[in-house]
Formats: sequence, C-alpha cells, structure tokens
Amino acid sequence: MSDHQKQAFDFMGFRKIASAISIILVVASIAIIGIRGLNFGMDFTGGTSVELEYTQAPELDEIRTTLTEAGYDQFVVQNFGADTLVLVRLSESGNDQLAQEVTATLAATGNDLELVGSEFVGSQVGDELKEDSGLGLLLALVVVLIYVGMRFQFKFGIASVIPLAHDVIIILGIFALFQWTFDLTVLAALLAVIGYSLNDTIVVADRIRENFRKMRVGEPWEIINESIHQTIARTINTSGTTLVVLLALYFLGGEAINNFALALIIGVVVGTYSSIYVSANLLMVMSVSREDLMVPAKEGVEGSEETEEPPEWLNRM
Repeated sequence: MSDHQKQAFDFMGFRKIASAISIILVVASIAIIGIRGLNFGMDFTGGTSVELEYTQAPELDEIRTTLTEAGYDQFVVQNFGADTLVLVRLSESGNDQLAQEVTATLAATGNDLELVGSEFVGSQVGDELKEDSGLGLLLALVVVLIYVGMRFQFKFGIASVIPLAHDVIIILGIFALFQWTFDLTVLAALLAVIGYSLNDTIVVADRIRENFRKMRVGEPWEIINESIHQTIARTINTSGTTLVVLLALYFLGGEAINNFALALIIGVVVGTYSSIYVSANLLMVMSVSREDLMVPAKEGVEGSEETEEPPEWLNRM
C-alpha cells in the first residue's frame, strides 16, 4: 500500500465500535416500536379531512382552541399551499354534515371562511393501507437483494439490503420515540430513503469490487478502507447538498410536509453512516475475497482470469 494509504484515516479500525452502535440503535428502535407503537395518522387510522379557505391568514392556535372548546378531541390543524388555506384532520369518521359542522364552528368566531372540500377515510381502508405499506417496504428490500445479488455478487446483495433495513428501522424507532405522526408522506419518505441509501451503498460497493479485482496486495480490510477513501468525498458532497435542500424544506415548507422532510433528514444522515460502516462491516463479516469477485474466464481462452483493463484512476496511484 502507498504511504498515503497508510497515513489515511482508518475507517475499518472503528468497525467494531460502529457495529456495537448499530446493534444498540436497531434493538432499541425495535423495542420502542413494540412498546410505544407508531402514531399513525388519519391515512392509516381513518377519519375526516376538512379543507378550509380563509379570506385572511388565521392563527392556527386559535383554530385549535376553538375546536377543543367545541368538544373535538383528536385533530390536527395545519396550513397547506398558502397561509389562508387550512387543513383540519379529525379522528372522527363522518360525512358532509361533519365537515359543515366544523366550518360553522370556526365561522362562529367571526372569521370569514368557506369549505373547499372534505374527505373521509374508513378504518377498514386504513388497516388495508397499513398492510399494503408494510408489504411494499418488504418487496422493495427483496427486489434490491435480487438486483444487487445479480449485478454484483450475493454477499454484496446481503450487504446492501441489511443497511437499508437498518435505516428504516431506526427512522421508525425515532418516530415511535417522539410520537411524531406517521402518515403517507412519511411512508413516501421511507421509500425515498431506501433509494437514496441504496445509491450511496452501490457506489461504495462498486469501488470495493474494482479494487478487489485490481489491487494485487493488501488485506481485505485495507482494500475496503481504500475504497471508502476514494468515494468519501462524493458521499459527503451528495449528503451535504441533499441536507441543505431538506432543511430548507423542513423550515420553509410548512406543517403539511414537516414530517416528510424530517424523515428524509434522518434517513440521509443514517443512510450515509450505514453505506460507510454497516455495508462494509457486513462484507468483512462474510469474508469477501478476491475469489468472490473474480471475472470468469472466457471460453476458449486458456489461463484467463480477468479480461478488464485497470481503470484510469488506478494507473495514477
């Protein structure tokens, strides 16, 4: 290995500490989900959504106080699209009459508003949505396992899917801990996190595969370490720019997408960590070797083990 490689930060030197942290976080998340459960939104539990338009931007706290005094128990009040547009989500399932009652209750305080629309979700639809969303996440992980296993090697498939499950479980654990509302926007964020984290993991995995084939000296941990160093700048730049956008979305996007942005922010941070440590740790545990990644010999070519030319970046090392 070169002097630069010897002096570089030893990522794999902290793999045992990282493994312990990951195990603790995952076990704690599963325990919290089991004890506290997720705070499912109306999309999953059923209820009524009432859309109102005010002539002047109202105070949301005043709307909440009015509804509480009127006897409504579980509800969410938030802006959507503009300051004058208000969305009221009620845990009660009803019909047009319930939407009219909510509108009349708020209009009685002297505010000029009108009912834009209302939606009703039954509890049966919510239960089906829970099952379908869980199956959707599971199917996404299975498809990733099959794809990466075929594209790279089965050990890389395992080392790509487990970090994705690791990221999703930790996000769900944090949402269960703080009882943040879990609705369809958060589910969409989880699927986006799977795609984001997978992309980051694939970049690192591809470099690891190249280096195992091309580097003639070095232990597996040294080759993995060097591969991480060669991709870390790209990882940090991508995560950093993504976080800037997500933070702007969280602080400026309004309450309607706060939890969506929050889930993505957690996912980007955890996903960046898992693509560096969880995936690489799993490859070490499964004892990935040059033999696992050897290019098959072409038929009719004797003694041929590799046919690919070394990449240009390696010739400059």
